Amino acid sequence: MTAAETTLTPFLMFEGAATEAMNFYVSLFDDGEILTVTPHQGGQPGVQLAEFRVAGQRLLCSDSAVNHAFTFTPSLSLFVQCKNDAELTRLHAALADGGKELMPPADYGFSTRFTWVNDRFGVSWQLNLQ
Repeated sequence: MTAAETTLTPFLMFEGAATEAMNFYVSLFDDGEILTVTPHQGGQPGVQLAEFRVAGQRLLCSDSAVNHAFTFTPSLSLFVQCKNDAELTRLHAALADGGKELMPPADYGFSTRFTWVNDRFGVSWQLNLQ
């Protein structure tokens, strides 16, 4: 990528859980990998900026040094087109563990199998099987 290219990358901001979340996400996907991690400087805990890849998508994350009055919302989610039912079932179980199921796995008419969950970090995931 050259400096002249415009890119769009999802950015997840955590308050102390960036490393744990990133490690969890890369463990769920065959191509998952952590690309770079820059820790906060000056003895401040957490991640200043990290880049990782899951399901072919590059993402950025950090730990905010500031506590915010907001967190993740399901109105913006990570959408995963699953290759088969076994993958959807596996991802659903892992992401729902400690999180919140918004729509259980089912045939909703627009998909043969679909589920929507907020994981234990509050990140929203839509899992789809056509």
